[in-house]
Amino acid sequence: MKVSDFNYNLPKELIAQVPIKNRDQSRLMVLDRKNKTIEHKIFKDIIDYLQPGDCLVRNNTKVIPARLYGVKEETGANVEFLLLKRIDGDIWEVMVKPGKKLMPGVRVEFGNGLLKAEVLEKLEGGNRKVNFEYNGIFNEILNEIGLMPLPPYIHEKLKEKDRYQTVYAKYEGSAAAPTAGLHFTDELFEKLKEKGVEVANVTLHVGIGTFRPVKVENIEEHDMHSEHFYIKQEDVDKTIEQLMEQKDSLLRGMVRNLADKGLSVADIASIVSISESEVPPYRGAPQALLRQAPSDELKVIHHLSFLPRWY
Repeated sequence: MKVSDFNYNLPKELIAQVPIKNRDQSRLMVLDRKNKTIEHKIFKDIIDYLQPGDCLVRNNTKVIPARLYGVKEETGANVEFLLLKRIDGDIWEVMVKPGKKLMPGVRVEFGNGLLKAEVLEKLEGGNRKVNFEYNGIFNEILNEIGLMPLPPYIHEKLKEKDRYQTVYAKYEGSAAAPTAGLHFTDELFEKLKEKGVEVANVTLHVGIGTFRPVKVENIEEHDMHSEHFYIKQEDVDKTIEQLMEQKDSLLRGMVRNLADKGLSVADIASIVSISESEVPPYRGAPQALLRQAPSDELKVIHHLSFLPRWY
């Protein structure tokens, strides 16, 4: 499979630069592969495609304001950090710009000295291991001076940080939003509940893999970065209950629609269902799972929604 197989024309003027006022009023394209039809709907209409007894799986990770702009202490040159992963305590893995100016030993300050950092090591792939220094609480300082890590094709400044969070975001750790869920509202979840649609949660912290470009022509040769995830027992129980209630499943001889909201959740569902005959509470780091798994091995997912960020 080649990268060029995915080329398509997307005029820049059609890429919205700000989120729509009401999340669930964004546009929704419904592709029916069985009937080979395409319908254009409003996102709130998604409720019409979920049935009583379905289980909707969502990623409840929370984005941190991971983008920091600062200066080198020695020269005052402008630099940029993108926090990717806490390694231990105040030591983080970060992406940096410009890389040539940020070698081990270089010191940087952010927010007029509210936050300082020293580059400790250049990691494989070009990222840096850095140690942060500050007085107070790190997350509070980050919320004060950090910016949401919007994708590069969004050029407008985000006025409300919460608009780059899902309404159900809970556990901090992502360097980017699980964008398939940005269009859901509390009111829409209430209507799904009334309809009898079950909701389960997984936590997957989106990391460098979402930023790193594919530099090879053959997709199978792309080295995908791993991302950590966790599924609680209560959410495992919900998915198993739905899978066990009706006949003809690929998993343990039973089936139930499992509506999955995006590729990060699909990665988790695929590793869990491929690895185990029963879905366990699970913690791990999926790596390029959809690329590696044939479609007939995705035993848990029955519907997949792939929803653009600001569409």
